[in-house]
Amino acid sequence: QWATIRIEKGVKKPQPEMLKTPAANGIIERHEMPMEKEIAHLHGADFEFSDIFYFCRKGFEAIVEDEVTQRFSSEELVSWNLLTRTNVNFHYISLRLTVVWGIGVIVRYCFLLPLRFTLAAIGITSMIVGTTMVGQLPNSSVKNYLSEVVHLTCSRILVRALSGTIHYHNKENKPQKGGICVANHTSPIDAIILTNDGCYAMVGQVHGGLMGVIQRATVKACPHVWFERSEIKDRHLVTKRLREHVADKSKLPILIFPEGTCINNTSVMMFKKGSFEIGGTIYPVAIKYDPQFGDAFWNSSKYNIVSYLLRIMTSWAIVCNVWYMPPMVREEGEDAVQFANRVRSAIARQGGLTELPWDGGLKRAKVKDTFREEQQKNYSKMLVRNGSIG
Repeated sequence: QWATIRIEKGVKKPQPEMLKTPAANGIIERHEMPMEKEIAHLHGADFEFSDIFYFCRKGFEAIVEDEVTQRFSSEELVSWNLLTRTNVNFHYISLRLTVVWGIGVIVRYCFLLPLRFTLAAIGITSMIVGTTMVGQLPNSSVKNYLSEVVHLTCSRILVRALSGTIHYHNKENKPQKGGICVANHTSPIDAIILTNDGCYAMVGQVHGGLMGVIQRATVKACPHVWFERSEIKDRHLVTKRLREHVADKSKLPILIFPEGTCINNTSVMMFKKGSFEIGGTIYPVAIKYDPQFGDAFWNSSKYNIVSYLLRIMTSWAIVCNVWYMPPMVREEGEDAVQFANRVRSAIARQGGLTELPWDGGLKRAKVKDTFREEQQKNYSKMLVRNGSIG
């Protein structure tokens, strides 16, 4: 507490006068008015070479502290907790606390890490062996029961390997068979967090290595939906297989993360509409991690899966809240995009997350030509409308 107060006082030190200029949207002042109004405000809406500077400035605004990029860096801690991984202000406060932090490193790496690694190995081995054995049984209610027991048991062992402390709220709204569970996505362990409290049919791409071994074993005992790389690009094929699964009310609810990528536990970004075109009942789930005990966000562009798991397993703990929300169905006259946005808004409100309309895939994808062409068309229309060109 003393360290946190000291840091807060440091942040509140008087700033130089030149830094007190209000910046409404971060480290730079942004102008949100439409292009036509802003250019008209500058010189009267006729073409001038100075218009080039308008587009240059807009480009800089898009790059400097834009809304999308901020969501793919670790969430800043608000207090000092001996972990000190996401705020440079916590690296050194005093010799006494640095020594305490060093002792914490020894505990996390020399005691907790070996114990957690052992539990993780037991959980993964049990999952592979257990589902393989259950998969040899003929289809029956006994096989389904044993499959759920194996999945729940192994998931709970894996949660213990993360020192997971999970609080589940509103369990009366838990997803039911024949439904679709959609949740915001922060980490690969989101699936383990949810299967710790109930079984789901997973949807995803076929992988190689250890993950591939686990996928091939689990699909024998449980109706997971795995796609080959060539298949997952075929939206119609994916939709067809998911509809077939949902149509069978005896099968486990499908678990889908519609964002398609991990976001840093502060926001919910655009939901892909494919999950909402299938039909059936949607069961929204909001997941919110407590960053004071461990940063669960996976920045896949910075850390590979091994480095990420090492960081997770050397954290003090993984603490999170899970809210099961009332089921939602597509209303009459509502298209898939509108339905997806309505579900996203509900999850954001429940989890206390910021709702953003952007596609999370923008963090890796190049800017689409259509985006540039749209701005070019708007500028051309403005000039034509004002008689600048004929």
